[in-house]
Amino acid sequence: MKIIFTCGGTAGHISPALALARMFQSRQSDVQILFVGAAGDSMESRLVPKEGFELRQVSISSFYRKLNWSGLRHNAKAVADIARSRLQARRVLDEFPPDLVVGTGGYASYPVTREAARRGIPTAIHESNAVPGLTTRRLANYVDKVMLGLPGDLSQYPHPDRVTVTGTPVRPEFFTRTRQEARAEMGIADHKPLVLVSFGSLGAAVMDRQMVDFLALCVEAGCPFRVLFGSGERYYDDVREGLERQDIHLAAHPELEVRPYLYDMPLAMAGADLVLCRAGASTLSELSALGKPAVLIPSPNVTGDHQTKNAQAAAKKGGAVLLPEARCTPQGLFDTVTALLADRPRREAMGKAAAALAPADAAQRIYDTLLTLL
Repeated sequence: MKIIFTCGGTAGHISPALALARMFQSRQSDVQILFVGAAGDSMESRLVPKEGFELRQVSISSFYRKLNWSGLRHNAKAVADIARSRLQARRVLDEFPPDLVVGTGGYASYPVTREAARRGIPTAIHESNAVPGLTTRRLANYVDKVMLGLPGDLSQYPHPDRVTVTGTPVRPEFFTRTRQEARAEMGIADHKPLVLVSFGSLGAAVMDRQMVDFLALCVEAGCPFRVLFGSGERYYDDVREGLERQDIHLAAHPELEVRPYLYDMPLAMAGADLVLCRAGASTLSELSALGKPAVLIPSPNVTGDHQTKNAQAAAKKGGAVLLPEARCTPQGLFDTVTALLADRPRREAMGKAAAALAPADAAQRIYDTLLTLL
């Protein structure tokens, strides 16, 4: 059996595909898996090979909505890439003829999934968010099955009869450690609570700037809790320089750690007592899987403001605190974190509510759905 998983752009698109690939490997001894992503120094070019899977790349990029000179020039290249990616997709399918093609989001998933559908190869896509992205909306016209991470308005899809709600899969690594085991593996010997901070695999300019002042407040308060902050490679240097301008040197404060990327998110999340993060569907699925309380600060720059809708659902059930970016300040965030860490019963109640937010068997549901296509 040969399966192609195609995805890219952010870890939120890539992680579900990795989880599914691992499940197929564990259930099908003869399975051969190939990943297809976008060309260049993409997120998938780092994450997929690190997990031991082969990755092929196609020349595809997003379209800019701002029609200034830079945007027009980028869009002209994107149009040219579409034609190039079609030829590359055909070559991939010729050289690795699959029994199934599964797209899990991002513009990189379009060329191969579309070509596979044209050839009559069984195809499926997974949409993690309540609001479908452009790639999902386009591919929904052609694929055999659309799988949703969250219940949504089926009128958004051209063939509602092909849509099923499965949840979003979480990698099995998220279930392998207790909090105590994770803290020991991370070298944490004291009893200070750990706050995990990540505003997306690529980082977030506004929140990364706020985190500089947040960390300064931590130092001013004597570092009452630990912070592990994944800033994203794009803004890592800016964060370090911002701290140094305030005469804060991380080497002098071992409780505060800033990394450009958190490669072992399962370890970090398992050891955390509280998580500060965006509200992407994959992140919410991971929080739910581990029953972690969170402060959600949705990105305001996403299609259909879907992260706010995701966060509202989690907050309504009591699994998280919703803090809109426009109303977020370093002092307000510091006060919110301090209050939550001081209220253990509330955090425990939030964790239980978070655990009830999503199906615990999402990977199994998707696996069963894909088997029906095979």
